[in-house]
Amino acid sequence: MTTCQTSLLDLESRLLNVLGSYGAAAVALSAGVDSTLVAAAAFRALGDRAVAFTAVSPSLPRGEREAAIELARHIGIRHQLVETRELDNASYAANPVNRCYFCKSTLYAALLEIAPTLGVTLLVNGANLDDTGDYRPGMQAAREFEVHSPLIEAGFHKADVRQLAEHWGLPNWNKPAGPCLSSRIAYGVAVTPERLERIDAAERWLKQHLGIDELRVRLEEHELARIEVPPPALLRLVTSPLRDDALAEFHRLGFRAVTIDLAGFRSGSLNALVPLVVQQQTMQQ
Repeated sequence: MTTCQTSLLDLESRLLNVLGSYGAAAVALSAGVDSTLVAAAAFRALGDRAVAFTAVSPSLPRGEREAAIELARHIGIRHQLVETRELDNASYAANPVNRCYFCKSTLYAALLEIAPTLGVTLLVNGANLDDTGDYRPGMQAAREFEVHSPLIEAGFHKADVRQLAEHWGLPNWNKPAGPCLSSRIAYGVAVTPERLERIDAAERWLKQHLGIDELRVRLEEHELARIEVPPPALLRLVTSPLRDDALAEFHRLGFRAVTIDLAGFRSGSLNALVPLVVQQQTMQQ
């Protein structure tokens, strides 16, 4: 047996043992690789004592609901769609730096209402060890609702997740990270369905015309769009006719100004501003 095979068996054993110890589990399943691996492991370890839930709301990018349905079907796990209404929560819609806390609290509360009717009371998420090094207010909600993180308990980093997901033949094993659309809106700028739809449409347009999946359209104050693409794509984006077409499309969608971030694409770039936003909010109190 090769070292790689031994490593995969170890990863598999650790994760299945953790999930098996739960007895039953409700998995918060997005269409991302982390929660997909957890759902697959839960089904392998628990069978029909595992169920997956996918939250449906305006902050979900188009196509992700259908992707989650197909992934659950591929795995074989029971699957339920749950309509969450986090935008009805004024604390969430105001978009404070801990917006994710209100999002996850709404989600977990909804799941705890439904899961027991399916014979499950323990909730699990797809957080891995790499998530513990970033600003993640949603983790506080997980602690308050006693949500388990089997990937963290099994000692998984993101690379481990992708490695085992590929080994198990999960179709999204190499899918780029895809956080909710609200994460594109600068803290303090209200989250609205119109803004979420506009961001989603702008990102889909860019992906189609650039032929890449890893990019972001950030919404700053005064309806300003800040585009993040990998550095190799910058020249193409600022060269006509694509530059002119992009400008026309973004204006059509309702952005008042369009900028390109020379630092390029980086996940979670708005979190770099968290200390500044907290300081400004403190001064205003």
